[in-house]
Amino acid sequence: MTKPDFRQFDDLPGTTIFTIEKAREGYELNQFCMSLRTAENREKFLADERAYLDGFPMTEAQKQAVLDRDFQAMLDNGGNVYFLSKIFASEGKSYVQAVSTMTDLNVEQYQAMMIAGGRNIDDGWRSQAERAAFEAAGGTDRNAPAGSQSTTAESTEGEDA
Repeated sequence: MTKPDFRQFDDLPGTTIFTIEKAREGYELNQFCMSLRTAENREKFLADERAYLDGFPMTEAQKQAVLDRDFQAMLDNGGNVYFLSKIFASEGKSYVQAVSTMTDLNVEQYQAMMIAGGRNIDDGWRSQAERAAFEAAGGTDRNAPAGSQSTTAESTEGEDA
Protein backbone atom coordinates (compact mmCIF):
# COMPACT_ATOMS: atom_id res chain seq x y z
CA MET A 1 0.00 0.00 0.00
CA THR A 2 1.33 3.41 -0.98
CA LYS A 3 1.52 6.14 1.60
CA PRO A 4 -0.64 9.16 0.67
CA ASP A 5 1.20 12.30 -0.40
CA PHE A 6 -0.35 15.20 1.50
CA ARG A 7 2.21 17.75 0.23
CA GLN A 8 -0.37 18.82 -2.35
CA PHE A 9 -2.19 20.56 0.50
CA ASP A 10 0.84 22.52 1.73
CA ASP A 11 -0.07 25.41 -0.58
CA LEU A 12 -3.62 25.85 0.74
CA PRO A 13 -3.86 28.79 3.14
CA GLY A 14 -5.22 27.88 6.56
CA THR A 15 -4.98 24.15 5.92
CA THR A 16 -2.89 21.99 8.20
CA ILE A 17 -3.12 18.27 7.54
CA PHE A 18 -2.39 16.20 10.65
CA THR A 19 -0.15 13.53 9.14
CA ILE A 20 1.88 10.82 10.83
CA GLU A 21 4.87 13.17 10.52
CA LYS A 22 2.95 15.93 12.31
CA ALA A 23 1.87 13.42 14.96
CA ARG A 24 5.49 12.50 15.61
CA GLU A 25 6.60 16.14 15.64
CA GLY A 26 3.86 17.14 18.06
CA TYR A 27 3.82 14.10 20.32
CA GLU A 28 5.17 15.92 23.40
CA LEU A 29 3.06 19.02 22.74
CA ASN A 30 -0.04 16.85 22.54
CA GLN A 31 0.99 14.94 25.68
CA PHE A 32 1.24 18.27 27.50
CA CYS A 33 -2.25 19.16 26.28
CA MET A 34 -3.66 15.85 27.47
CA SER A 35 -2.12 16.45 30.90
CA LEU A 36 -4.59 19.33 31.26
CA ARG A 37 -7.46 16.87 31.63
CA THR A 38 -7.07 16.97 35.40
CA ALA A 39 -7.97 19.98 37.52
CA GLU A 40 -4.72 19.61 39.47
CA ASN A 41 -2.59 19.91 36.32
CA ARG A 42 -4.65 22.81 34.96
CA GLU A 43 -4.06 24.68 38.23
CA LYS A 44 -0.31 23.97 38.08
CA PHE A 45 -0.12 25.11 34.46
CA LEU A 46 -2.05 28.33 35.00
CA ALA A 47 -0.06 29.14 38.16
CA ASP A 48 3.34 28.97 36.40
CA GLU A 49 3.01 28.19 32.73
CA ARG A 50 6.71 28.23 31.88
CA ALA A 51 7.68 25.94 34.73
CA TYR A 52 4.89 23.51 33.84
CA LEU A 53 5.88 23.49 30.16
CA ASP A 54 9.51 22.89 31.08
CA GLY A 55 8.39 19.58 32.55
CA PHE A 56 7.74 18.32 29.01
CA PRO A 57 10.44 17.62 26.41
CA MET A 58 8.83 19.95 23.88
CA THR A 59 10.76 22.14 21.45
CA GLU A 60 11.24 25.77 22.39
CA ALA A 61 9.04 26.75 19.43
CA GLN A 62 6.23 24.57 20.80
CA LYS A 63 6.58 26.04 24.29
CA GLN A 64 6.61 29.59 22.96
CA ALA A 65 3.53 28.93 20.83
CA VAL A 66 1.70 27.74 23.96
CA LEU A 67 2.85 30.75 25.98
CA ASP A 68 1.77 33.08 23.17
CA ARG A 69 -1.49 31.14 22.65
CA ASP A 70 -0.55 31.05 18.98
CA PHE A 71 -2.78 28.18 17.92
CA GLN A 72 -1.63 28.28 14.29
CA ALA A 73 1.99 27.93 15.42
CA MET A 74 0.93 25.02 17.64
CA LEU A 75 -0.71 23.33 14.64
CA ASP A 76 2.37 24.05 12.52
CA ASN A 77 4.51 22.40 15.21
CA GLY A 78 2.51 19.18 15.34
CA GLY A 79 -0.36 20.11 17.62
CA ASN A 80 -3.66 18.35 17.08
CA VAL A 81 -6.67 20.66 17.31
CA TYR A 82 -8.53 18.25 19.58
CA PHE A 83 -5.64 18.12 22.03
CA LEU A 84 -5.04 21.88 21.79
CA SER A 85 -8.61 22.43 22.93
CA LYS A 86 -7.46 21.45 26.42
CA ILE A 87 -5.42 24.67 26.57
CA PHE A 88 -8.23 27.10 25.86
CA ALA A 89 -10.72 25.05 27.85
CA SER A 90 -8.37 25.40 30.84
CA GLU A 91 -8.94 29.13 30.63
CA GLY A 92 -12.70 28.79 30.23
CA LYS A 93 -12.62 29.80 26.56
CA SER A 94 -14.83 28.33 23.88
CA TYR A 95 -13.68 26.79 20.64
CA VAL A 96 -15.03 29.84 18.77
CA GLN A 97 -13.01 32.19 20.98
CA ALA A 98 -9.81 30.23 20.41
CA VAL A 99 -10.23 29.69 16.68
CA SER A 100 -11.11 33.34 16.06
CA THR A 101 -7.56 34.21 17.14
CA MET A 102 -6.34 32.43 14.00
CA THR A 103 -8.23 34.88 11.77
CA ASP A 104 -8.31 38.61 11.23
CA LEU A 105 -11.74 38.71 12.87
CA ASN A 106 -12.87 39.29 16.43
CA VAL A 107 -15.01 36.63 18.14
CA GLU A 108 -18.33 38.20 17.16
CA GLN A 109 -17.29 38.64 13.52
CA TYR A 110 -15.93 35.09 13.34
CA GLN A 111 -19.08 33.64 14.84
CA ALA A 112 -21.30 35.62 12.45
CA MET A 113 -19.18 34.48 9.48
CA MET A 114 -19.49 30.84 10.49
CA ILE A 115 -23.24 31.11 11.09
CA ALA A 116 -23.53 32.64 7.61
CA GLY A 117 -21.83 29.60 6.09
CA GLY A 118 -18.11 30.23 6.52
CA ARG A 119 -15.52 32.24 4.65
CA ASN A 120 -16.36 33.00 1.03
CA ILE A 121 -13.62 31.54 -1.16
CA ASP A 122 -13.67 34.70 -3.28
CA ASP A 123 -12.64 36.69 -0.20
CA GLY A 124 -9.63 34.48 0.46
CA TRP A 125 -6.65 33.07 -1.37
CA ARG A 126 -6.84 29.64 -2.97
CA SER A 127 -3.10 29.12 -2.68
CA GLN A 128 -0.12 30.68 -1.00
CA ALA A 129 1.77 30.62 -4.32
CA GLU A 130 -1.06 32.56 -6.01
CA ARG A 131 -0.89 35.24 -3.33
CA ALA A 132 2.91 35.46 -3.44
CA ALA A 133 2.89 35.84 -7.25
CA PHE A 134 0.22 38.53 -7.03
CA GLU A 135 2.16 40.49 -4.42
CA ALA A 136 5.50 40.00 -6.24
CA ALA A 137 3.90 41.49 -9.36
CA GLY A 138 2.96 44.53 -7.29
CA GLY A 139 -0.73 43.79 -7.28
CA THR A 140 -2.77 45.93 -4.94
CA ASP A 141 -6.41 45.08 -5.68
CA ARG A 142 -7.38 41.48 -6.43
CA ASN A 143 -10.88 42.56 -7.44
CA ALA A 144 -9.76 44.99 -10.15
CA PRO A 145 -10.41 43.90 -13.76
CA ALA A 146 -7.69 41.71 -15.28
CA GLY A 147 -4.78 43.72 -16.66
CA SER A 148 -5.57 46.80 -14.59
CA GLN A 149 -3.44 45.92 -11.56
CA SER A 150 -1.09 48.74 -10.73
CA THR A 151 2.21 48.68 -8.96
CA THR A 152 3.87 51.47 -7.06
CA ALA A 153 6.46 51.90 -9.81
CA GLU A 154 3.83 51.99 -12.57
CA SER A 155 1.61 54.47 -10.76
CA THR A 156 4.42 57.03 -10.57
CA GLU A 157 5.62 56.70 -14.18
CA GLY A 158 5.25 59.91 -16.12
CA GLU A 159 4.69 61.97 -12.98
CA ASP A 160 7.04 64.74 -11.99
CA ALA A 161 8.72 63.90 -8.74
